[in-house]
Amino acid sequence: MLMNEMNALLRGGPTTYVADEERVRYVPDTTSPLKLLCGNRYEHFEPTPERVRQDGHTLQVFVWSGCTYVAE
Repeated sequence: MLMNEMNALLRGGPTTYVADEERVRYVPDTTSPLKLLCGNRYEHFEPTPERVRQDGHTLQVFVWSGCTYVAE
């Protein structure tokens, strides 16, 4: 796999914080939860065993599991 080849699809959660064009991305470790900084909060996504094909890429599906806020 190339260094920045898209390998993950993020599903669920508020679309105001994670735009559609940011939901297909490269994730270094597809076996661990993903914590994505969005403004003053983190959106959390959990990996699933589901995989989908999109634009010639096989993508691991991550589902939204909640959010936490950045401490001041």
